[in-house]
Amino acid sequence: MNAGVTSTRTPVLAVSTVIFTLRPDAAGEMRLALPLVRRIRAPHQGKWALPGAPLKANEDLQASAASSLLSTTGLEPRYLEQLYAFGQVDRSPDRVVSIVYWALIGSDETASAIESENVQWFFADEVPELAFDHNVIIEYALWRLRSKIEYSRVALGFLGETFTLAQLREVYEVVLGKRLDPGNFRRMVESASIVEPTGEYLEGTRHRPPQLYRYNASKDLTDPDPLTLGTTSTRPNARDLGAAS
Repeated sequence: MNAGVTSTRTPVLAVSTVIFTLRPDAAGEMRLALPLVRRIRAPHQGKWALPGAPLKANEDLQASAASSLLSTTGLEPRYLEQLYAFGQVDRSPDRVVSIVYWALIGSDETASAIESENVQWFFADEVPELAFDHNVIIEYALWRLRSKIEYSRVALGFLGETFTLAQLREVYEVVLGKRLDPGNFRRMVESASIVEPTGEYLEGTRHRPPQLYRYNASKDLTDPDPLTLGTTSTRPNARDLGAAS
């Protein structure tokens, strides 16, 4: 235990969320971004922080994450998953343990997000010094995202119901921070069988219309665990991806 912390108050349990999306920068390049909220009370008044709130006695963890996101940012993510528990003794003047979720939303969904003096979007690589240990939390969430995209369908959380392989590849490239060979990427996606062609094509392009794809509903694309075995899922969303991995 940290000898500098003398509070004897009962620990408070809070739920916070890291929300990632893709947004264009001034040059039109897509980059990872996340919303932050400005604290309006002590401690760390005036500093930016992750959306979150104390856990209510009548709420479960995932419901708390979803409700605090909706009230502070206006967002209802399609992918919401438990990330980690942060409970260092000296992370707050009071004894606060934070259960952190991470969420993914499509670029089209950010249009409905609340933006104000106290709620703003930041690029993930330009986050200022935040309240508490929230910089560490974001770094951990980025590490989890970049690790998980290599072996799971998590990238689909950034996309709509249908998409082109080029759009899917762009998600991988932005998250991983490197260009991918289109041919090799196509073969990887097809061998994984996580998407399937819709038989339709994207209209309005200058060249040959690219084929549209969707999630492969015949496969269970979640990572089964003792709490989710026996359940099925066809796309990443806040209702069926709450279990930590």
